[in-house]
Amino acid sequence: MMSEWSAAGVVDAVVVYDGRLLLVNENDGWELPSGTPEQAESATATAARVVYELTGYLVDGATLLRPTDTASTDTAPPDTRSFVVCQLLSETPSGDARLVPERLRWSPFAEAIAAGLPAPVRVYLEGHTPV
Repeated sequence: MMSEWSAAGVVDAVVVYDGRLLLVNENDGWELPSGTPEQAESATATAARVVYELTGYLVDGATLLRPTDTASTDTAPPDTRSFVVCQLLSETPSGDARLVPERLRWSPFAEAIAAGLPAPVRVYLEGHTPV
């Protein structure tokens, strides 16, 4: 089992469901849901909280992606961007989301990969693209 660590920097949630990736339009462009950790909050907990706050979807943050590859890790270099793969737990978002539905998009993996995602996310999606 992976030990938890307190996250530093920004945490990006990589929410996958049925061959699609959840993207949000929070700052005039489609991007991964992201946010900063609260005090003593792990990266996986941060990812789940941020996704719920932005989109209303419940997710579990299960796998940390290393900056240079796709293996999970229980340590992270300080002040780096963390990527957490999350599995969708609710198919319908709650009404508590900060973003309206028009600012959420489920993008097919191939389309998301072509959009210029960070390398760890792109590599992960390429390895999990349905055939």
